[in-house]
Order: sequence, then structure tokens, then C-alpha cells
Amino acid sequence: MKIRNLKHDEFDLFKQGIQEAFQKGYEAYFGPSEELIIPDQDILESYHTKGSQSFVAVEDEQIMGGAIVVIDDVTQYNHLHILYVKVGSQSKGIGYKLWSEIEKVFPNTKVWATCTPYFDKRNINFYVNKCGFHIVKYIPEHPKDSITNKDFIGDAGEGMFEFEKVMS
Repeated sequence: MKIRNLKHDEFDLFKQGIQEAFQKGYEAYFGPSEELIIPDQDILESYHTKGSQSFVAVEDEQIMGGAIVVIDDVTQYNHLHILYVKVGSQSKGIGYKLWSEIEKVFPNTKVWATCTPYFDKRNINFYVNKCGFHIVKYIPEHPKDSITNKDFIGDAGEGMFEFEKVMS
């Protein structure tokens, strides 16, 4: 598997992979939903945010997962907006490899920040126990001053955990 920048002509497949992965996670907890958990607008906003860069994990020419990060070259307080692994490909180390490679691409990062919905125990375990993030805040709703409001325009369920990873 290799990690590389997302190509412009892959964006629709990338977006679809994000939506399927987040939908599956939501529905595994809450049951089937007619509502799209990560709307196009959320993904487009992250993709077009100043400083954003998008990556994919590719194996045998197939996108197995991806991520959108936002890099602040001045403060080096960088943000992981979205990370996903293709439905059916979880628990194979793809997410961890993807994240590890992203950290290597940005060695000057002082702090990484991200968030995940409160119900997603799998993500919480991944960020804390695999990637070395620490929970810095639990937000029971989506207040305007939270980084979570920048990540989720749609409603992925009330309550989010914010994480940070201080780099040495």
C-alpha cells in the first residue's frame, strides 16, 4: 500500500468513500438513517479550506482510505479534518499507516487536532490508543466556538470528543 496526494479526478470516489464509511459508523450505532451523515458540503468545505491537503491510501490501484488535513504553516497547529478507511477494509492497519505517513509529511507540526462523535468507540480507540492523541474536551452539543462546528455541518449525533496530539 502506498500513500499519495489525492488526484483531482478521484475526488468523487474519495467523497463517496468518506460518506459510506461515516454512514456505516453512524448506522452501526443508531440504526438505518435516511439522512446523509456527512453531506457533500462538509467534505467540500474541508477540501477547499485554506491550507488543506488531501491524501489517499492506494493498494492495487484501488483507494482504500483517505484523509484531509489543514496545515497552518505559521503556527504549525495542524488539523485532521477527515480520515476514513473504505467500508470492508477496516481493521487491516490502513488508517494507522495513512496517519503515520501524514505525520511524516509534516515533521514541523507542533500539535495535531481532530474530533470524532461521542458514540464512535472505534474512532476514539484509534485516536487515543493507536495514534497517541489525548482527549482534550467533550462537547455535548455543537457550539459555534468549537473545532467540531468547522468539521461537521451536518449532524453526526449530538456530542463530540476533541483530541490533540502534541508532537515532540
